[in-house]
Amino acid sequence: MSNQTDFLNRRLHSLLGVIPVGFFLLEHLYTNYHATQGKEAFVEAVNFLWGIPLLPVLEIFFIFIPLMYHAFYGLYIVFRARNNVSQFGTFRNYMFVLQRITGVITLVFIIWHVWQTRVQLLFDPTPTANELAMDTASILSNDITAILYAIGVISTVFHFCNGMWSFLVSWGVTVGPRAQLVSTWVWIVAFVIISYFGLSALAAFNDPNFASNVATLQ
Repeated sequence: MSNQTDFLNRRLHSLLGVIPVGFFLLEHLYTNYHATQGKEAFVEAVNFLWGIPLLPVLEIFFIFIPLMYHAFYGLYIVFRARNNVSQFGTFRNYMFVLQRITGVITLVFIIWHVWQTRVQLLFDPTPTANELAMDTASILSNDITAILYAIGVISTVFHFCNGMWSFLVSWGVTVGPRAQLVSTWVWIVAFVIISYFGLSALAAFNDPNFASNVATLQ
């Protein structure tokens, strides 16, 4: 692969990690966070999404294809990467390694999650948001599965937030040491906040009273 082609592929990989994949991650976690308000709130949020015109087309061309490109080109980057934390144990070197590790974990988690919550619904001729809510609650009622999901969520959020730091550097937004330091702290805070949303949703689905909780929509 030529240097020019590699450069363009890396730029596209970086861009797709933000638009649309990053936006989809935030939307997905926000939708799932409605579960903290009860099953009815989650069902209402899912029904709103499922009511978007041409949703299957949007999912295929604006989520699935960009996600697959980002994921599999990311694997190519992982296998080519030269990790040197043993020689240079700097903070950014550790972030570099963690970005690759969490990328692999995220890919495995997404495949597993999509299989459990979306692919299996395809076998239902008339899937409903209520069935999705109950199936998700059933999946996460197993504490081991819930822990694995928590690891997957944290890895995914870290990969996104640390990737955003790298995106801003590589696209010339944060070019100086001070700007990069501020960006580091911004994305650390973002990681904590977004992880809270994701883990709160998992805890809500794991709650035995989830199905009977009364939604309190604002």
